[in-house]
Amino acid sequence: MSTPVPARHDAVPPSGAVAAQPRLLPRLVAEAFGTFFLALAGLGVPLFSLPQSSPLPAALAAGLAVTAAMLAFGHVSGGHFNPAITAGHLVAGRIRLGGAAAYTVAQVAGGMVAAFALYGILRTLPGIADSRTAFDTVTAGFGEHSIIQAPLAAVLLLEMIGAAIITAVFLGTADRRSGPSAAPVAVGLSFAVLLQLGLSVGNLPFNPARAVASAVFSSGWAVEQLWVFVAAPFAGAVIAGLAFRSFNAASSAAAASADSADVLAAGNAAEQLPAVAGNAADPVPPVEEFVAAREADPKPAARNTEAEASEAQEFFDGKRG
Repeated sequence: MSTPVPARHDAVPPSGAVAAQPRLLPRLVAEAFGTFFLALAGLGVPLFSLPQSSPLPAALAAGLAVTAAMLAFGHVSGGHFNPAITAGHLVAGRIRLGGAAAYTVAQVAGGMVAAFALYGILRTLPGIADSRTAFDTVTAGFGEHSIIQAPLAAVLLLEMIGAAIITAVFLGTADRRSGPSAAPVAVGLSFAVLLQLGLSVGNLPFNPARAVASAVFSSGWAVEQLWVFVAAPFAGAVIAGLAFRSFNAASSAAAASADSADVLAAGNAAEQLPAVAGNAADPVPPVEEFVAAREADPKPAARNTEAEASEAQEFFDGKRG
């Protein structure tokens, strides 16, 4: 009697099978924790480091945090950690409206918890009299609250362009044809480069969740200017999402036309097949002619042999000269 083999739960799924997506709650937890990590690094490094003695620039630290968070939690939720990137996925047709709204809430909550933790740390430091004033140094702003006194138009345009670039890089490298680590590395590097540019203009975060988190714990002017750092990234992400949606539509149309051409060619070949078969069979006589000839003369070869033998016998008998 044979022993049954236990089923293996770690078997690799067959080719073409799609892995089941995690439920919504684990994805929301991953998005919240990933955004918490991004906000903690993006706000905490410049908040507690001295420029003359810091071994790691704040922009690079934030970019590395993005890469690490995407590598750690990207397989669970996709690794957005940014409401603008989620909006780009929504417009591109890669996430549903309900999921996008839930992602945004989780991301904002994660950023708020990180900012609250940093604010609590600032309150414990004896050398800092006003924690909100300290938060002002890492909060996005324009005009008199910008390092270079950048006006509203400049900040609005730069935030829009930066969010569009980050969303486009994410959508492009998150394609299945790319390697598993392509998106985290590309998005992290792009984010670091853009943050270095944004820090010199006005602490531009290119992330509405991080902007909300820092503005809540800063002075009153930060909340008044917050709309710029929420609307501009969303606008840039929508532009990138629309561009990728048009790319997908063009690719689908090209694939559909190619399939139609293949079907048409197969139909033409099927129509020509009977004609070719008939032309090839024309030189061959019908089977009925062979049957009739066989019945009329069943043994033609034998009769010919008998006739030749009788003629030879008559020749040797002298009957034929």
